[in-house]
Amino acid sequence: MALFQSSNPVFKSDNFKTVLDNYSLEQPMTLQGAINKSILLGLLVVATSAISFLNPSMLFLAGGAIGGFICVLIASFKPQTAPWTAPLYAVLEGLALGTISAMYAAQFHGIVLNAVLGTFGVFFAMLFIYKSGLVKVTDKFRAGVMMATFAIFFVYMISIVLSFFGIHIPMMHEGSTLGIVFSIGVIAVATMNLLLDFDNIERGVRNNSPAYMEWMSALGLLVTLVWLYLEILRLLSKLRDR
Repeated sequence: MALFQSSNPVFKSDNFKTVLDNYSLEQPMTLQGAINKSILLGLLVVATSAISFLNPSMLFLAGGAIGGFICVLIASFKPQTAPWTAPLYAVLEGLALGTISAMYAAQFHGIVLNAVLGTFGVFFAMLFIYKSGLVKVTDKFRAGVMMATFAIFFVYMISIVLSFFGIHIPMMHEGSTLGIVFSIGVIAVATMNLLLDFDNIERGVRNNSPAYMEWMSALGLLVTLVWLYLEILRLLSKLRDR
């Protein structure tokens, strides 16, 4: 089984590799370096999110989402580009998140703050669980999370295609019991992905992956956190609808 496996496209097995002869002159990635870059990307997201939250625009939403997706694709296939694609993703995704958050805030007072607090709460809880060893990231655990993540992705893709024909999947957009259960399930899977992200970062450090993988690590973690935030926002909106 490949050394690094994750449903997060940034954490591909061939991205995290041991420094070989062609990287012999490059410093390997460090845990502190990955942490520092994660904090930097987080600050960029917060800064641009604040701008678009105060000045929401469909241009920010569409451009940020599409541009951010392209950045992730480039970094996934060319991890050496991460030192510039990761910050660019953070800036663009922040613009999209700010506008999305403003749309939810216009309907539900206080929902954005609750979603932010919920996201940070889940992040630190899972970090504690991972560091304490309460949950071990085994091959079976990894495979299960990946399968669940791809299943959710498949459902979302079907939903997008059906939306072009005016068809909407109720459980994804309505505050029914089934809709709430679905959202809780998606959040649980996103939460489990955090454990995979933490484990992949530590494996990269142990295997002396190239220094640019610090940016890839930060990018991968940010992708998961953005997903988690959006799903928590969606769940809270469904609960408010009830």
